[in-house]
Amino acid sequence: MSHLGPLRRGVWAALLRQLLRPPRAVCTRTVGCHSQVAEAVLTSRLKPHQEKPNFILKVPKGTRDLDPQQMVVREKILDEIISCFKRHGAEGLDTPAFELTEMLTEKYEDNFGLMYDLKDQGGELLSLRYDLTVPFARYLAMNKLKKMKRYQVGKVWRRESPTIVQGRYREFCQCDFDIAGEFDPMIPDAECLKVMCEILSGLQLGDFLIKVNDRRVVDGMFAVCGVPESKFRTICTSMDKLDKMSWEDVRHEMVAKKGLAPEVADRIGEYVQCHGGISLVEELSKDPNLSQSQLALQGLADLKLLFEYLTLFGIAEKISFDLSLARGLDYYTGVIYEAVLLQSPGQAGTEALNVGSVAAGGRYDGLVAQFDPKGHNVPCVGLSIGVERIFFLVEQKMKASGKKVRTTETQVFVATPQKNFLRERLKLIAELWDAGIKVWQRWYQSDLGAEMLFKNNPKLLTQLHYCEKTDIPLMVIIGEQEQSEGVIKLRSVASREEVTINRESLVAEIQKRLSDS
Repeated sequence: MSHLGPLRRGVWAALLRQLLRPPRAVCTRTVGCHSQVAEAVLTSRLKPHQEKPNFILKVPKGTRDLDPQQMVVREKILDEIISCFKRHGAEGLDTPAFELTEMLTEKYEDNFGLMYDLKDQGGELLSLRYDLTVPFARYLAMNKLKKMKRYQVGKVWRRESPTIVQGRYREFCQCDFDIAGEFDPMIPDAECLKVMCEILSGLQLGDFLIKVNDRRVVDGMFAVCGVPESKFRTICTSMDKLDKMSWEDVRHEMVAKKGLAPEVADRIGEYVQCHGGISLVEELSKDPNLSQSQLALQGLADLKLLFEYLTLFGIAEKISFDLSLARGLDYYTGVIYEAVLLQSPGQAGTEALNVGSVAAGGRYDGLVAQFDPKGHNVPCVGLSIGVERIFFLVEQKMKASGKKVRTTETQVFVATPQKNFLRERLKLIAELWDAGIKVWQRWYQSDLGAEMLFKNNPKLLTQLHYCEKTDIPLMVIIGEQEQSEGVIKLRSVASREEVTINRESLVAEIQKRLSDS
C-alpha cells in the first residue's frame, strides 16, 4: 500500500476496512473517529512549518519564581521564624488555600474587591484566602476549640497593584502566630509583641520600631471628634493609609471622597500626630475630650497594663504608642500593632529602602463567634510576619555584601581517579548516606550529606572542579590501591590536603572534621 501516500498505513487500512464493510455494518462513530485522525495527520503534513502560538513566556503579574539561591535564603528566614514560634509553644496548623466565598466576603468588606474569586466548582463559590486569620477563626469554630496557640505558614493572594521593587506581591507568604482563649488581660498580647521582637532581632534586619494602638481608642477618638458611627470603618480604612500617604492626602480622601466634614477631619488630625510611650497613655487618659468616651478609656487602661508587661519583657523601648495606627481590617477589636524598620540593612550611606511594615497584628475577639452557629465567642490575638518584604531586604543586604550562597548542603563528595569504579562509589555513598541517618539519630547532629557525579567514568579533575564550584568541604577518593589496602583517601577541598584512613574509620573521621569546622 506504499502507493497510497505518506500517511500512516494504519490510518489508511482502518478507513478502507470501514468503507469495504456492508452498509448495515458500518459504524458511523468509528468512521468519523478515523476520519478525524486522518484529517489531523494530513493537516500536520501539509503545514510542517506552522508557527507556534504567539505569547510572552512570563509569570503572572505580582508573582515570581524563586531560584535555588533564593530558596536557601527564604528557608533560613522561615527557619528563624518557625523556631521562634515553636520556642513559645505554638502548634502547627494548615488550612485550604481557598475558602467559601460567602465566608470571606463579610469579614473584609472594604477589601472585598482585592479577593480572587474562583469559578463555580461543584456547586460551591470559592475564593483564594486573603489572609490566614479568617481561616483560623473558621477552624476554631468548626472544631469547637476554646483554646489554642498555633502557628501557620502559607501563601495568600490579594488582587492589588504590586510593587515588586519594594517586596509587594499579589501572591505572598505569611507566617502567623495566634493565641486563642480566655486569659487575663494583655498577657497574650504582650507575648505576641515579644515574639515579634525576637524574630525581627534574630533576622538582623536593622533597627526597628513597633507601633501600637487600640481599636477602642480609635473608635472613641472618632466619636469625640464627631465622625458618624456609620463611617467609622471607612474612615478607619483611610487612616490606615498614613504609612503610605501624607496626612493632607488622607484628609482629602476623608473629606472629598468619603463625605467627612472638614472640621471633623481636622480634629482627627490633631490626635493622629501623637506618639510616645506610657506617659502618652496616661496623658490621653486625662484628655478632656477623649476621656468622655468609655470605650477609649478601656483601651487606654489596657495599653497602660500592656506597657507594664512589655517593660518586664525588656522590650518597652522598641514599642511606640501611635494614634495614627488604625489597621484597616474590620475584625480587629482591641490592641493593634505594626512593625516598621527605621533603616534598611544596606551599606552605610545608601538610601534607606521603604518597604512599609514587615510585621503586624492585633486582637480580634469577635471573629470566631461570627462562624459559630450558636455565637460562642473565643477571644484571639495574633501577629503576621511579612516574609516577602523581609526576603527582599535580606536579598539586598546579601547583594551589597557580595556574600555567596550555597544551594546544597552536601558535605562529602565521593570520587575516583580510575575507570570502572562506579559500583564501588555507589556502595561507598550508600554507606555514607546510611551512616548520616544513624549519626543524626544518635548524636542529634545534621544528616551526613554525600554526593557523586552521575557518570560511569568521570575524570578526577572534573570531580575536583565540581567540589570547588559547589563549596563541598570534603572529598572521599577510592581507587584500586585503596580498595586492595582497605583504606580511603580523605581530601580537604579548601586546603587540598589528603590523608589516608582505614575504611572502618571513615564515618567517624568525617563527623569529627565537620564538627570541628
